[in-house]
Amino acid sequence: MSTRDRKQREIQEREAKILECARPMFIEGGYNGLNMDRLTSLLEYSKGTIYNHFSCKEEIIITLAIQTLEKRLAMFQKASLFQGTSRERIAAIGAAAELFVKTYPDHFCVEQTIRLDSIWDKTSEERRKLMSNYEHRCIGIVGGIVRDGIARGDVHLGDSATPEEIVFGLWSLSVGGYSIITTSNSLSELGISEPYEMLRRNFNRFLDGIQWQPLSTEVDYDAVYDRVTREVFGNELQQSTV
Repeated sequence: MSTRDRKQREIQEREAKILECARPMFIEGGYNGLNMDRLTSLLEYSKGTIYNHFSCKEEIIITLAIQTLEKRLAMFQKASLFQGTSRERIAAIGAAAELFVKTYPDHFCVEQTIRLDSIWDKTSEERRKLMSNYEHRCIGIVGGIVRDGIARGDVHLGDSATPEEIVFGLWSLSVGGYSIITTSNSLSELGISEPYEMLRRNFNRFLDGIQWQPLSTEVDYDAVYDRVTREVFGNELQQSTV
């Protein structure tokens, strides 16, 4: 290994240690709980060393979000290769999204925090672009399956809708639903005892509403979810905290 490669690996290892220490600190204490002085003390790095990697704690938070977005993209890519009808493939993406949330339940807390203008504006353009790139690529995978469904004749949008509208509808349900699930402590008080199952049903209602074949009255998509989870995401399933 060359001196340059060794130094690069050392840099990556230090950054990984900083993030590993910062994540629980942020999750437990929020934005104000993430303290650079405390990080310095816990890691026994000089403050200058930490600032060489991250110029401010906002840069740490956005990097935490990027870490999990990278994992979500990898899961979406695996799910998109599932062999089945276009509707089953979109269900496979749903299974990936659900398992991602169960495996990384803190992600939405991190992502919602970094989206605040007061924090977002303090992050570097490079990391903002990287975060947006991962998000766009995930959405692009969903869009590709929507277009495949149209090409196969599984769904007919007519003149009043576009593939982008369908993608946005699925995206809205996903982000909104999972954000509520991971941040609300009162769902059971509202009569929502099985939120993941309810969200699955709402996905099916949406897809049935645009007549994406085969309908959920013809195929057990819960069984498809379970099959995808077992066959495609065995390793992720073992990591799941739920």
